[in-house]
Amino acid sequence: MTTTGPDRHADGVRTLPDALRLRNQKQPDENAYIFLRDGEEPGATLTYRELDRDARARAAGLTAAGLPGGIAVLLYPSGLEFVRTLLGCMIARVTPAPLQVPRRREGLRRLRRIADDAGTSTLLTTSEVRAELLARFGELPELAGLTLIATDDPRFARDPGEGAELPPEPGPDDIALLQYTSGSTGTPKGVRVTHANFLANVSETDELWPCEPSGTVVNWLPLFHDMGMLFGVVLPLWAGIPSYLMTPDAFIRRPARWLEAIARFGGTHAAAPSFAYELCARAAASGAAGAVGDLSRWRVAANGAEPVRWQTVEAFTTAFAPHGFRPAAMCPGYGLAENTLKATGDRQDREPTVLWLSAQALREGTVEITHGTDGDAVPLVSSGGTVSGTRIRIVDPATRIPCPPDRVGEIWISGPCVANGYLGRDEESEEVFRARTAYQDADAPLSHLRTGDLGFLHEEALYITGRLKDVIIRQGRNHYPQDIELSVERAVPGLHPNCAAAFSTDDGTRERLVLLIEADGRVLRTPGADGVRERVREAVYADHRLTPDDIMVVRRGTLSKTSSGKVQRRACRARYENGELTASAVGTAAVSASGPERGV
Repeated sequence: MTTTGPDRHADGVRTLPDALRLRNQKQPDENAYIFLRDGEEPGATLTYRELDRDARARAAGLTAAGLPGGIAVLLYPSGLEFVRTLLGCMIARVTPAPLQVPRRREGLRRLRRIADDAGTSTLLTTSEVRAELLARFGELPELAGLTLIATDDPRFARDPGEGAELPPEPGPDDIALLQYTSGSTGTPKGVRVTHANFLANVSETDELWPCEPSGTVVNWLPLFHDMGMLFGVVLPLWAGIPSYLMTPDAFIRRPARWLEAIARFGGTHAAAPSFAYELCARAAASGAAGAVGDLSRWRVAANGAEPVRWQTVEAFTTAFAPHGFRPAAMCPGYGLAENTLKATGDRQDREPTVLWLSAQALREGTVEITHGTDGDAVPLVSSGGTVSGTRIRIVDPATRIPCPPDRVGEIWISGPCVANGYLGRDEESEEVFRARTAYQDADAPLSHLRTGDLGFLHEEALYITGRLKDVIIRQGRNHYPQDIELSVERAVPGLHPNCAAAFSTDDGTRERLVLLIEADGRVLRTPGADGVRERVREAVYADHRLTPDDIMVVRRGTLSKTSSGKVQRRACRARYENGELTASAVGTAAVSASGPERGV
C-alpha cells in the first residue's frame, strides 16, 4: 500500500527532520522537551536550537561510523538522549528500531532475536546503559557479535559544521522507523513506518485532538513504545509545543506524580492505557492523590493500548472532577503499530459513549443494545471515529465479505497511516497490509490492513470486542478473554489491574479454559491462594456461565507483559503449556482448580 500522500502541513513539512528544521527556524529558543527528575522537578531541557544541533551531531557520528542505509537498535531509558538519537538516525538515514533496555535474560534473548531479524549488529545507547549491559550480560552469548555505541560520548557526536558530511535528506517514502510489535499476540515483527506515515498520523491526531492553543504534553509512557513515542516525541515536535517527560517507573511508584505534573505544568494532552487511569482512581480512593492540583487545562486524556473499561472511566472522572477534570476530556481511542498508531478516537468536546449490550448476543457476533440493569448486560466504550483519509471497515474474517453495522467482524483499516509492511516478511505483509474484500465497492479502497482485532461500527463509531485469535469458544459461543479477566480482577479485593491472563489450551481431547492470576503477598496471606481460586471460580461462573478448568495463582510480576503493561496471553499460554510457571505456595497447596464443567 502506498504511503505517499498530500502535503499535510502548511509549511511543507514532509519528514520529521523537516519538522525539526521548521521549529529551529520559527522558535529556536523555546523549550521542546523537559525531563522531570523523579517525575517531579524539571531537570535537563532541550530547546529546538539545541535539539537540531545535537541531532545533527549524532547524525554526523553515525555517518562517520558508516551506518547510513542500515538499521540500528535503540536501547535508551526515557530521556532526552533518546530524542536526540532518534532524530539523528532519521537525519543520517539510519533506520532506528527502538527497544526496551533488557533487565533480565528473557529481555536479552528478545533483543537478540530482534537484532537478528533486523539484520543488524549495531546497538545505540547511553554510556551508563552500555556499562550496565556489559557488566551484567557481557559474557552471555546473546551479546556476542553486537556492537554497543554510546551516542552521548563526546567522542562520538561530531559537529556537522566542522567538515562532517551527512547523507542526502530522507524523503516521505523512506523508512523512518522500524517499530517492533509489542509481542502480545505472537513473535515480534518489525513494522516499517515511513516519514509519510508519521506525518499523516500525527496530522490526524492534531486534527482530532488539536494541540493549539497553548498545548502542553506530559508523558510517562516509554518512548520506545509507539504510543509513548507519538505522544511524547512526535506530536509535540509536529505541533511545536513543549513535552514534559518522566520515566515509567516514576509513574508506577506513585501514579499521582503524573497528575501533579499535568496540574503544575499546565498539561493539555496526555495518554495512557486504561490500567493507568485505574491506578490513579485507586490512589484517589486511598487518599494518596489529595494534592494533585488543578486539572482544568487537561483537554485530552487519550485512553488506548488496551480495552477501555467503563468502570475505570467512571471512577477516574468521578475522582478527579473536584480537581477540575472534565468528563469530556477522557478520549478513548484505538490504534496499532501497523497503522503507525492512532486509527480512531473520541473527540474532546463530548463525554465518552458507552453501549450496554447483551452478552449472549455478543457471543453470537451480533449487537443487541439493552440496559445496564439487565442481568447479562456488558458495557462497551466507544473508541470514536476516524478523521481525514483513514477509513474503517468491519469484515467477516472467513468470507472477507463486509459486515453490516452492528455486526461483529474483523477491523480492517485503509488510509495514509497504514505502514509499509513487515521487514523481511513479504508474504505476511501481502496478507496483512494489502488485504482485499471478496467483492469491490465502487468507492472502497483497493486494499486494507487486517488488524486481527474484532469489533463493530455503531453510528459511525468503532467498538472493540477482542482479538480474533484470543477468542475463547465454548458450545459455539464466543467469550472474550478481557471480559473474563475483568471478572477475575473484581472477584478479590486487592488484586491489581492487568493481574490475569485467560486463554484456552488443548489437552488433546478438548479445549480447557485456564486462568493465571498474579497476587501479591497481602492477598496470598488473606484470603490465600485457595480463597482466590474459589472466589474467582464463583465470579467467572456467575458472570459468564463458565467453569475454568485450571486456575493458577502466581506471585505478582510472574505474568508475561508488554512494555505498556498488556498481558501477553500467547506467551503466558506457552509458558503454562511448557510447565514453566509455578503456583504460589503461600497459604495453599500448589494445586489447580480443576473441576467438572457445568452446563450453560
